[in-house]
Amino acid sequence: MLSYIWPLALVVLSNVFYQISAKSVPEAMNPFASLTITYAVGAAASLVLYFALNKEANLLREYSRVNWAPFLLGLVIVGLEVGYIYAFKAGWPVSTAQIVQAAVLAVILIFVGRVLYQESITWNKIAGVIVCLIGLGLINLK
Repeated sequence: MLSYIWPLALVVLSNVFYQISAKSVPEAMNPFASLTITYAVGAAASLVLYFALNKEANLLREYSRVNWAPFLLGLVIVGLEVGYIYAFKAGWPVSTAQIVQAAVLAVILIFVGRVLYQESITWNKIAGVIVCLIGLGLINLK
């Protein structure tokens, strides 16, 4: 059970600090310049963790297994990061931006799951979409 829960707990905890960090990027700093520091720290941490957690670590072997996904993920992560930074600079509250994007994303991913991975669209998922849309309406009420 722990192996099922700890990854999402890590995502939640990381996301809390992610939102705080993205909201705290200095207003006068260019978001892309900020991301150069972010990715340098991330690359260093990834390298250290790779060697610390793998007894038979071999980066060249790992790199020989690469496909298109890490390259696209790198570009997508830049979009996520800079999107949040600009959203916060535009005035989105930290308590709302994440919820709005998560609700919209949840609706979109139901269809992505169906089209790309043949996941079923159940009545529970449809009800979830409706709840997400209602939640978006409630959250954005002034």
